[in-house]
Amino acid sequence: MDLSKTALLLIGFQNDYFHPKGILHNVFENKVQLDAVLSNTCKIIEAFASSEALIIETPINFTPDYSELDDPIGILKIIKDNGAFVKDDFGSQAIPAIHDNEASIACLPGKRGLNCFSNTALEQMLREQAIEEVIIVGAVTSLCIDTAGREAMDLGFKVTILSDCILGRTDVEQQFYLEHIMPLYSRVQTSQELIESLSSIDEC
Repeated sequence: MDLSKTALLLIGFQNDYFHPKGILHNVFENKVQLDAVLSNTCKIIEAFASSEALIIETPINFTPDYSELDDPIGILKIIKDNGAFVKDDFGSQAIPAIHDNEASIACLPGKRGLNCFSNTALEQMLREQAIEEVIIVGAVTSLCIDTAGREAMDLGFKVTILSDCILGRTDVEQQFYLEHIMPLYSRVQTSQELIESLSSIDEC
């Protein structure tokens, strides 16, 4: 892995995702794993912050009046029905690993929906930085990560998805995507495996 040509994509770390009353705690079946996902992701951010890799956060950018939730469908309907996404309440800055490494993390807000490549300058930034490989972690469902991963592959990037930094709405969904779908186009590994590979690079 050439870290100077690698980008870590943080998908879904915004608003009140990790608050006990936030959207994730109402959507996902395995709430115990939610804390593990956050912990594993924080370790990855901290490991990458001092490296040559590019770290990019891609939050959904809602309008001030949250007009996107006036007549929502899909995941946005669940968000509205559960009263989540309280403006500026429990944002990504409440996550220590993101807050402490803010200077090392590029933020590209503006997407609509949960595909980090939609309506953002993400591809342009990756091209400008000569990125060849993207590592995807996210606080959204396996389906959303799969969408982003396939888009990255279609654009010609090598893709890695960290299995213990994402969730499925159910354990069955999670297992299905990790075992049968994501390996078709990406490398699937754990955060610990990635950290160990970073350590081996540092030793060289």
